[in-house]
Amino acid sequence: MLIIDSPYHDAYFNIASEEYLLQKYPREDIFLLYINAPSIIVGKFQNTMAEINLDYVRENDIKVVRRLSGGGSVYHDLGNLNFSFHTLSGGNDFMDFSAFTEPVLRLLNKLGIGARLEGRNDLLVEGKKFSGNAKFVKNGKMVQHGTILFDSRMDVLADALKVNPLKFVDKAVKSNRARVVNLVSYFPEGTTIASFKQLLLDEMLSNNPAAQMYTFTEEDKRAVEELVIRKYSTWEWNYGFSPNYNFRQAIKIPAGFIELHLDVHNGYIVHAKIFGDFFASHPIEELEEKLLGQRHDIATLASLLDNIDLSAYFGNVKKTEIIELFK
Repeated sequence: MLIIDSPYHDAYFNIASEEYLLQKYPREDIFLLYINAPSIIVGKFQNTMAEINLDYVRENDIKVVRRLSGGGSVYHDLGNLNFSFHTLSGGNDFMDFSAFTEPVLRLLNKLGIGARLEGRNDLLVEGKKFSGNAKFVKNGKMVQHGTILFDSRMDVLADALKVNPLKFVDKAVKSNRARVVNLVSYFPEGTTIASFKQLLLDEMLSNNPAAQMYTFTEEDKRAVEELVIRKYSTWEWNYGFSPNYNFRQAIKIPAGFIELHLDVHNGYIVHAKIFGDFFASHPIEELEEKLLGQRHDIATLASLLDNIDLSAYFGNVKKTEIIELFK
């Protein structure tokens, strides 16, 4: 087994490194630990726009990254430790999460913390969730990864994942907003996520005497960064890969009430309808037509609206007011 303690806090890099390691080590068992700067990691089959508070995410420079596994969205920050097991897929039950959560539970139980696996894939203490787990199979390897809330910003977690459920109608997997807890409250005062991470590394090394510590080489780093550029930092993967959905939003501004309905396929607008009690000198169908084929992406739409005389469609309005329709 290779044990890797990633020194990087970039969510694009760390999520991409999981796929890279599958390619570089097609048969080797791997245990990977990483800590991400503020980011939202969405499940492979989720509609990203339905999972995040877009304004909050942009204002607070929170990265949004799609992972290869299913399940729900999770918030990462520097108080959240993430672990990832890679093993050959043949001898493992895909729906059994117990084998690769056992080292975490064993460590916590040794420390007198009564943590346990409950339901399908959650780790709880005193009935409150501190870890969610997901997995996928690719190229003959199975990867199970999970979060450990140690000293995460719960207020940011709640705000970053907050979204109006009436905006979206889709068949994507919705995240389960469970009651969650930080583990730091169960540890002696002064315990840090770094010291907790070291405890988990020591636990893995003591139970896997043949394991070797592995450090990313410069070659590894360049290869992962290329994968980040090609895939994990792109709009096409993180947003455009989302399942098809219908989007609805309404605003009340001095120019009147405006309601927008969009059909979005692979991240692109394929149908648009605008309703309201505003006064338009030009047919609103002209604007609806201009929206077709555009990304459902605020920067893209803001650029489009820069070149449109919005007063012809809504009267006395500001672009900042109309862009709110698309959020």
